[in-house]
Amino acid sequence: MSYRDMYEAWRASAALSQEEKAELDSIAGDEKEIESRFFGPLEFGTAGLRGTMCVGLHQMNVHVIRHATQAFAEVILAEGGDAARRGVAVCYDCRNHSEEFARETACVMAGNGIHVRLFDALRPTPEVSFAVREYGCIAGVNVTASHNPKEYNGYKVYWQDGAQLPPHHASAIAKKMEELDLFACVKRMDYSEALAKGAIELMGAETDEKFLENVMNQVNDKAAVERVADTFKMVYTPFHGTGYKLIPEALRRLGMKHVICVPEQMEIDGNFSTVASPNPENPEGFYLAVDLAKKEGADFILGSDPDADRVGIMVRTSDGEFKVLSGNQTGVLLLDYLIGAKKRTGKLPENPVALKTIVTTEMARKVAESNGLKCYDTFTGFKFLAEKKDKLENAGEGKVIFSYEESYGYMLGDYVRDKDAVTAALSLTEMAAWYAGQGMTLYDALLACYERYGYYGEKTLNLVMPGLDGLKKMAALMAGLRENPPAEIAGVAVAQRKDYQDGSVVDAAGVKSTMELSGSNVLRYELSDGTSLIVRPSGTEPKVKVYILAHGENRAETDGKVAKYAAWAEKLRG
Repeated sequence: MSYRDMYEAWRASAALSQEEKAELDSIAGDEKEIESRFFGPLEFGTAGLRGTMCVGLHQMNVHVIRHATQAFAEVILAEGGDAARRGVAVCYDCRNHSEEFARETACVMAGNGIHVRLFDALRPTPEVSFAVREYGCIAGVNVTASHNPKEYNGYKVYWQDGAQLPPHHASAIAKKMEELDLFACVKRMDYSEALAKGAIELMGAETDEKFLENVMNQVNDKAAVERVADTFKMVYTPFHGTGYKLIPEALRRLGMKHVICVPEQMEIDGNFSTVASPNPENPEGFYLAVDLAKKEGADFILGSDPDADRVGIMVRTSDGEFKVLSGNQTGVLLLDYLIGAKKRTGKLPENPVALKTIVTTEMARKVAESNGLKCYDTFTGFKFLAEKKDKLENAGEGKVIFSYEESYGYMLGDYVRDKDAVTAALSLTEMAAWYAGQGMTLYDALLACYERYGYYGEKTLNLVMPGLDGLKKMAALMAGLRENPPAEIAGVAVAQRKDYQDGSVVDAAGVKSTMELSGSNVLRYELSDGTSLIVRPSGTEPKVKVYILAHGENRAETDGKVAKYAAWAEKLRG
């Protein structure tokens, strides 16, 4: 069926409301808009679905949500046994339509005879991962688009281990979606009826408390906080999102007396009215927090993204200004601190392990191995970090104390299998307080780490390619790099290139070998000056990401390498 035929089929469908049909009527003369909405369905991958919210096949709306949930329900039921009784946990964030989409998810699951545990209000993403594990659910769903702009929403899926869906289950759902008629397939129970019959069970404060008990068990050195509690001040912002409740509560239980919240951004707001982007990676979003920190005399700022799975920090420098620490830098600092704190308090396990992704700084490996830890790489995404953690620990090959990726995601403890801003906020604050007790800010601590472990620098470039043309450009870019692999980049020889699609490794002489990781659309170039360049399409957004991982004798040399390769990467936009 052509995109135009699909558009007309939607317009004629009895499943659409008059308001939805009016929206489609309003674009009747805009062929490009019709094509962008109906050229094909949103691709269901291991991250689930994500897209802009409007009426259409390639969009996020109740019809796409119901269709995806019906397919997911049939995959769950195919597990047989007591899968339906074990049920699913459903969570949602602060975005526009998130509660509506979560309820529709619950209603379709209930209509298929699958028990649902639905949070009674918005919650942090890690809490749905926790709930899946805590209550023995077969699966979970979280309605969120994380840090994306306000126009977006998403449908994030989990399996029984609390991690995001493994590839074979994602493929099974995608296949079901192809087989099922989008409107006619849906089995749905009325929300009020489902509640009355117990088909949908609401989760509330009792689950929060169980989650927080686990979070607080991650405290390593509470005495360090107590020593500075009267004087140490910090500023926190949830960027209008789900961290507004549990993160301040966790910090209060830690012993923090001066957690100053940004009042404007404590308001739940799916339009994110005080920021251009609710992304802790973007320093401009912290402007209110910086003003407040300067006014209150705080040295430490912490911000969680709207679904509270990622966290960013800013620290005061010697000139009194605030500097954003990157996800790479924050992770290195936290890994170094955790190792030291666990050694001091006797909590470091035997055979400790750190995990990172292939695009995360190599400084993490240096910190880990310098302190006697093993460090392993995985593909980007916490489902892979979770999978590696379980594999190592189940085989008795080590105990993972910390997992992280450069995009501000951190996982600690054993009770979640996803990035967790609540626990990370706790550990980062403990770390900041401990350094305050040493008369140091976290910026001082970072400089000390560079002196100890060497100079590393990283940069991520986002080559945004929106729309249908963008998808084609992304595919063409990756195909071109494979067909004509560069022998040199920015005048520096490529010593080795790796293709994570097939696991192949080719050196400068053309000698081929294989590596352990394969099955992901990622290219990596190891350059003769020690720099690594990684190129991969985003799995959730219309952009190609280029990662620069550099290492040098000093800061100037390292920064020079980063700048040189960033200029090369910009040319890939075409």
